[in-house]
Amino acid sequence: MTYDQAWDIVYNTFSYTNHTVLPEALEKWSVGLIGKLLPRHLELIYLINHYFIERLRQRYPGDGYKISRMSLVEEGDDKKIRMAFLSIVCSHTVNGVAAIHSDLLKKTIFKEFDELYPNKI
Repeated sequence: MTYDQAWDIVYNTFSYTNHTVLPEALEKWSVGLIGKLLPRHLELIYLINHYFIERLRQRYPGDGYKISRMSLVEEGDDKKIRMAFLSIVCSHTVNGVAAIHSDLLKKTIFKEFDELYPNKI
C-alpha cells in the first residue's frame, strides 16, 4: 500500500474530540520515550509531520515562526510530540464536547488550525 492510500484510510477513519480549552492541558509525549517504546510509530509521526510542514511552507512561505508553532514536534532539549496537533492533522473532523466548546477551540488554542482547515472543527 502506498503512503497516499494509507493516508486516505487514516484520514477518513479518525475524528478527534478535544476535552480542554487550556493549552497547558494538551498532552505532549516525549520523543525519547516514543522512540524507545514505539520506534516505528515515531517514524510515522515524523513522516506525517514532514508532509504537514511541507503544506505549511506552501501556505505560509517565509513564516518560520508560525510553522514552528504548528509543527507536530515541539523542539527543545526534550523534544515532544504535540498529540492534539497530531490528532487534528490525522482526523477528518474535530470537535469539542459541546458546540460552545467547539467554538472556543476555533477562537483560541486551535485558531491557526481552523484557519488552515476551514470547517474541520
